[in-house]
This record gives sequence, C-alpha cells and structure tokens, in this order.
Amino acid sequence: MKQILTATALAALVLGLALPALPRTSSAASFDCDKANLAADEKVICDTRSLNDADVKMVTTFDILTSLLAMGNRDKLRDEQSAWLKKRQACAEDVECIRAAYAERLKQLDEAYKNLERPL
Repeated sequence: MKQILTATALAALVLGLALPALPRTSSAASFDCDKANLAADEKVICDTRSLNDADVKMVTTFDILTSLLAMGNRDKLRDEQSAWLKKRQACAEDVECIRAAYAERLKQLDEAYKNLERPL
C-alpha cells in the first residue's frame, strides 16, 4: 500500500496533478493518533502536518535534553514540560495557539541546550 501511495504521489508531482488528501499519520511523536479518545489539541496535531512535525521536533529535543541533564535538572525539565502540555491542551482546536505553544517550547528547549554545562 505504501508503494502505491508513493508511486501515486510521484506521478502527481511529475504530472502536476492535485493529489487527494492522504491518510493522517498513525502517530505523532508524543501520542498515538489512532487512539479513540484524543483530546481536541491532539486531533488538530494529528491532522495538521506542520504541527505533527513540531511535535516530533519538540519531543526529540526534550528526550535528548533529558538524557543530558543531571537528575535534579531533569526533574525540573519534566515539570516544565508538564506545565507546557497543560498550556497546549488549553488551546483546544486553535491551530495558531498550538503553533505558538510549540514555537515557545522549542525556543525554551533550545535555550536549555545552549546553557548546558559542558566539560572543558
């Protein structure tokens, strides 16, 4: 099936044809999009490729940082992530609110990475 979709997408690209909407991905990085009881923000993330991509980047960055931090700082980062998640959930179906939440969180995670103490 995946090969058929790829061939169809390639043919559409080469021929300049409009391609029908492809099925959404089965999961974002931090949750399963096939879950029956998705929250409003999760549904929007699953259905919006750029938000899904932002989720992948955010959770990957978060996981890398978590592995690099000492135990106390790791707990602080997890607490900040929980607080951020509540903020994202409050966006409900508002795409721009979710987009802004990801931009803000990615900026915070990037700053945390830049401020890591590195051995000399």
